[in-house]
Amino acid sequence: MESIRDDLYQFSFYNPTIDLTFNQYLLLTDEPVLFHTGDIHQAKELVPRLKELLAGRQLKYIFVSHFEVDECGGLSLMQDNFPEAKVICSGVTDMQLDGFGISAQTIVKKPGDILKTSSYELEFINYPSEMHLWDGLLVFERNRGIFFSSDLMISRGKSIEVVNSNWEDAILSITSMQIPSPEKRVKLQDELRTIKPEFVAVGHGSCQNLS
Repeated sequence: MESIRDDLYQFSFYNPTIDLTFNQYLLLTDEPVLFHTGDIHQAKELVPRLKELLAGRQLKYIFVSHFEVDECGGLSLMQDNFPEAKVICSGVTDMQLDGFGISAQTIVKKPGDILKTSSYELEFINYPSEMHLWDGLLVFERNRGIFFSSDLMISRGKSIEVVNSNWEDAILSITSMQIPSPEKRVKLQDELRTIKPEFVAVGHGSCQNLS
């Protein structure tokens, strides 16, 4: 299985009914971290692929940007297979997981927090997610310049080929479909202008190499 960028691996599942691809990512380092689980059906296919790549290593972290089926629908299955993995999420997501009876070892992060290991630095950014504008999290991996965009910056279709773009265009592609509050959308766009990613790992569609 080839990486999409250095030690970053992408897993994709296409749903023709809605013409949308769902992506999850594994950063395969000494402390491996999975970004999203997919729904339960995607997770069942994802687990053996993760085990193949991990080759006996334990999954250290599972990042959940916000509470939605394709972000954490397979979390219980992941925990069954990787019981040592800790879930990184916002305080709101932590409460939602608990409210739905999903027991997890959570590490609650706030915007501006940084999780630093020997091989990566995860910077967390506030994410007013979905129509309810719940406070989720976005992640910028500083060492590699990778921005994990969750449900921002999406593209439809089956193709997952990496495309070329630039950061300002990517920021401006965030619309009311992703963040219905104009004030919160503009605030997030301004916050994103303070980071300088080289690559966007999208939740849906084609990833972006940034010029």
